[in-house]
Amino acid sequence: MNDTRTLPASLPLFPLAGCILLPGELLPLNVFEPRYLNMIDDARRDGGHIGIIQPEAGTGTGEPPLRRIGTAGRIKSFVETRDGRYLVTLDGVSRFELAAEADAATPYRIGRVDYRPFAQDLAPRPSLQGDRERLLRLLQIWFGDARVETDWPTLETMPLQALVDRLSMLAPLPPQARQDLLEAPDGAARLVLMENLVAGLIAGSAGGTLQ
Repeated sequence: MNDTRTLPASLPLFPLAGCILLPGELLPLNVFEPRYLNMIDDARRDGGHIGIIQPEAGTGTGEPPLRRIGTAGRIKSFVETRDGRYLVTLDGVSRFELAAEADAATPYRIGRVDYRPFAQDLAPRPSLQGDRERLLRLLQIWFGDARVETDWPTLETMPLQALVDRLSMLAPLPPQARQDLLEAPDGAARLVLMENLVAGLIAGSAGGTLQ
């Protein structure tokens, strides 16, 4: 199924700096701010879709402008804690282009969104072909330098597409790098970008260039 008409044209927006959601991946959220608790309540009554989008960097006080591209996720699981927080897991559905923000009475922001540039996100993910061993070698150097602990057996066995997408979401990368990975046209482009990003981080920590 690859029909974007099944997705809502107006989407509640959850701006999160340094956070992206990719189609086919899961994003856990710990929600505690009142307006976003309200947003989750409303979304659960109306199809369960929420837009994850990064704010623009360095925009001062007030509501920051938002990036142009985000991702619609659907609530997959929901738990309310004893202290009133919501533990939510979103299932990434499709990226979108933010056309405009709606003039809404809700305490949270609502966007008018266009999924058509990303219609391929609703199709089954193709198998990604690439040099897994090169990527893993780069990760071993980078994670070693940065003292990042990881589950290597899992990384070594998961499908390459899932490996690249989860790294894009979870690896310690700056917000702009995450946004670039989100906006990559497909898995092959995201893999190349990830390799270049990691190689650049390794070279930067070594004070030189990586051959």
